Amino acid sequence: MKATKFTRPLAPGEELAAEAVLRAAFGGAEEATLVRALRRQRDMAGEMVVAADDAIVGYYALSWMRAPKGWLCLAPVAVHPDSQMLGHGRRMVAQLAEWARLSGTYVVVLGDPAIYGGAGFSSDRAARLQSAYPVEHLLLAGPGQDAPAVTLRYPAAFDASG
Repeated sequence: MKATKFTRPLAPGEELAAEAVLRAAFGGAEEATLVRALRRQRDMAGEMVVAADDAIVGYYALSWMRAPKGWLCLAPVAVHPDSQMLGHGRRMVAQLAEWARLSGTYVVVLGDPAIYGGAGFSSDRAARLQSAYPVEHLLLAGPGQDAPAVTLRYPAAFDASG
């Protein structure tokens, strides 16, 4: 399969295809349930995909943090197992990290520092952030070199999923 090199917004009617990628990548429905809750609660800021031919092979969701105002949370990120290890995930995340820097938008993610750090997110820049989730897996992308010492409050859908 040949994938596009850029992400694009999830189009109306592609929700089930994105959900199929989430289920396949994570081996269950938990992340798809989280995405549906984010949509239902109107906390979804955006959903992006990578397509190969006529199929969705990669997906990520951005949701609005309850605090600090204007910050975004990246979760979930998924690449279909048949398309993993081809660079699609790194490309999606790196493009997002660059967008965050250029737009002046802070984006936080909980994940493997080796993966997200190699795509433009920084665990060092997230060191002063307070979170209900393990800070050793917290990374930040966005403007500047540092981040303020703030407490992160995730969308309510994350409370139900954790």
